[in-house]
Amino acid sequence: MKIALTIAGSDSGGGAGIQADLKTFQQFGVFGTSVVVAITAQNTRGVRAVETVPEPMVAAQLTAIAEDLPPAALKTGMLAEASLVRLVAKAIRENAWAPLVVDPVIVASSGHRLLATEAEDVIRDSLLPLAALVTPNLDEAAVLTGRVVHDVASMERAGETLVRFGAAAALVKGGHLPDDGESLTDLLVTPEGVLRFTHPRIATTSTHGTGCTLSAAVTAGLALGRPLETAVADALDFVHRAIAGAPGLGAGHGPLDHTVTAPPPPPR
Repeated sequence: MKIALTIAGSDSGGGAGIQADLKTFQQFGVFGTSVVVAITAQNTRGVRAVETVPEPMVAAQLTAIAEDLPPAALKTGMLAEASLVRLVAKAIRENAWAPLVVDPVIVASSGHRLLATEAEDVIRDSLLPLAALVTPNLDEAAVLTGRVVHDVASMERAGETLVRFGAAAALVKGGHLPDDGESLTDLLVTPEGVLRFTHPRIATTSTHGTGCTLSAAVTAGLALGRPLETAVADALDFVHRAIAGAPGLGAGHGPLDHTVTAPPPPPR
């Protein structure tokens, strides 16, 4: 069994963060390990409190994984502070962990900021050059590139900028685009070109943890040895069905259905 690692924050509501990542890994048939860098008190209505894990404890978790359960692929999510970003990037480099999926979590869907402003440059400078894929939404792409991202053309430009910053590829997610039709578009930008993925738009408030789930699904696919384009396509399909099957829990932005079946491996 392949091992996938998530380095992220904990979500007491169970719909995002470490909890969403581990549920997603399980569905894809990979063994999930975790390094918790922050603890949040949150539910579908919003984030009530955030507390970072002390750096020595984060370092101890990273060492424990490295010495016994090295991952076949890994992802980062909420990293909270600049010092924690540096610590995580250092461990990834020293252990030569790859492929890495960077989900640059900056602001929760409720609007609560989950990354210190001074950490934005550290993600751009320290993590992106290590990434096989970075998966920003429109707001995150704008923060990382310093450009307004508001349509498909600007999504493509943002993806190209992130690749110039060092990421091997960028999946710019279009879920926050204005509702101008029945479909939404995500762009996979690589040095070779741009691949467009289009899905029917689902009218729902059950979107909590969508980005975490997507990046975890890509990570699982990469751990299983799938090519990047296949891993991305499978992940988008998984998330689309997880949103469609959302159980409608909570009074705010509810969680996805992480029990939907993962796409089967491609034929050999």
